Amino acid sequence: MQSLTDQEVLALIAGGESDQVEFTESTRDTDKFCEAICAFANDLPGHGSRGALLVGVRKNGSLSGLQVTDALQESLAGLRRDGQIQPLPTLCVTRHRFPDGDVAVVAVEPSILPPVRYRGRVCIRVGASKGYASEQDERHLTERRSSSARSFDAQPCPGATISDLSLRIFDDYRATVIAQEVISANHRSIEEQLAALRFFDLRQRMATHAGVLLFGINPRYFLPGAYAHFVQWPGTTVTDSPLSDRPVSGDLRTVVSQVHELMRATNRVAVQRTGGVAERYHPDLPEFALTELFNNAVMHRDYASNAPVRVNWFSDRVEISNPGGLFGEVTAATLESRSGYRNPTIAEAMWNLGFVNRYGSGIASAQRVLLEAGHPRAEFQADAQYFLAVMRMRPA
Repeated sequence: MQSLTDQEVLALIAGGESDQVEFTESTRDTDKFCEAICAFANDLPGHGSRGALLVGVRKNGSLSGLQVTDALQESLAGLRRDGQIQPLPTLCVTRHRFPDGDVAVVAVEPSILPPVRYRGRVCIRVGASKGYASEQDERHLTERRSSSARSFDAQPCPGATISDLSLRIFDDYRATVIAQEVISANHRSIEEQLAALRFFDLRQRMATHAGVLLFGINPRYFLPGAYAHFVQWPGTTVTDSPLSDRPVSGDLRTVVSQVHELMRATNRVAVQRTGGVAERYHPDLPEFALTELFNNAVMHRDYASNAPVRVNWFSDRVEISNPGGLFGEVTAATLESRSGYRNPTIAEAMWNLGFVNRYGSGIASAQRVLLEAGHPRAEFQADAQYFLAVMRMRPA
């Protein structure tokens, strides 16, 4: 995403506020910033070009004399990662210095997966005015997305209809995602409600792959690889008979929760007594690192593959593998500092379900916890079709 030049920023200021430009003097109004980002990502007028929030500009177009610090830039960039705006917006934050003060520009690309929500509400701009989308506005955004969905999880799943989904599970999920006052005023059909969250394609009259994965009564009927395989081995190789062999199937929340439970049950804890009374507990591996790297595998795997996410628990290490290699701008060198989302709708759902706390930080956080607990750093291997994470237990 190319940054704006100083001349382009001055031209935006001269043009005044519009449905693609907003000025603000505030540097701390997170709600205002997020609503603006959400509205630009929705691009209700259909410009097809980015919008810009200009921090440090008064409503009359004069500069406020702001000094844009590194901390302010980081704070603005962090609005993308904290998960309050769903699905993740594409944005760029830049600093521009002028004689009368600095301007921080948050440039936001239109989303390919509208409608975009901030805290459960769809924000829009019409002219220089901002507000929340009506049901008709949301329907318009949903139809626009249906014709341009690019990610596999947002595409229709052939043969999957409403009858293949558990509407009870969807109702539970919707209550965590949509503002309650919006639900109370909802007059749309169940198909339209699913489509607004990218779980149903209104044109094809089919559930999307994400809808099947999240709410499917039998996801593996449509996506044979949509499960996890947990195996515990007695030694360090796969040549012996396993101590346990558990394929875990069902909707995504069930699969993730059950594998987390298997990890807790398998994670042996050694007790160390000090001074006769104090005790310290040492699990084979930190639970946080285990669940974080498993969640990463579920979120980023290739769901078009018939292979499952695999967890192989050996006596000296745990290996977690998934079909689908590195994606987008992520390389082996940038694995811990950048993020790319093969499945943006699934990533959004995992954040909403509480399996992800902050986007783009899972691997780095797991590494930190492993080192703090005295374990080696996790090791990673990847090619075009495969990704493997290896966590080794603390040396005896």
